[in-house]
Amino acid sequence: MADIPSPSAVPPRAWQRMLSGRRLDLLDPSPLDIEIEDVAHGLSRVPRWNGQTAGPWAFSVAQHSVLVERIAGLATPDLAPRWRLAALLHDGPEYVIGDLISPFKAVVGGEYKTLEARLMTAIHRRAGLPETLPQHAARTIKRADLTAAGFEATQLAGFTEEEAAKYFPRPRFRREIVIRLDPLPPVEARDAFLARYAELRHACGADG
Repeated sequence: MADIPSPSAVPPRAWQRMLSGRRLDLLDPSPLDIEIEDVAHGLSRVPRWNGQTAGPWAFSVAQHSVLVERIAGLATPDLAPRWRLAALLHDGPEYVIGDLISPFKAVVGGEYKTLEARLMTAIHRRAGLPETLPQHAARTIKRADLTAAGFEATQLAGFTEEEAAKYFPRPRFRREIVIRLDPLPPVEARDAFLARYAELRHACGADG
């Protein structure tokens, strides 16, 4: 009778099975195992602010991603579709690793960032984007992300305007951006993300 290996002798599982059937290796993610439907589904069920937001639904990372892409376009109307696509996907890895709030990221440190970077590279390749964004695109997305966080903080997460200005200083744009937030059910957030992805991919000259 063969010996049964002890639990400590079994290598830890480093992959996750997706609803699409893909098996994504978290340590060495392949673009071939990235399905946008998996990304959208996962992000629509990941809450921003650890779920500490007002309303009957959590404000999902999928809805946040659509918001950031919208703000990037409003702030920079001539932003190329491929960089708007990058804005939509800026939190893509969170469909696997979740949305860690900034204080926790600071504690976790380097290993988290390495894993996040590997996943982002795979997602970018799947979407036909470069591994590293040009500086102007990365800066625009960062500013849009910070602006979105400010809106979310005051409208949903209980921050005062003074607190939000301190922790999420709103960048100055050439035009005023005013947005009212209404958290969506997961299925609607997922569909909005997928629809915008399809539109931007088409605008980039690629389908699907």
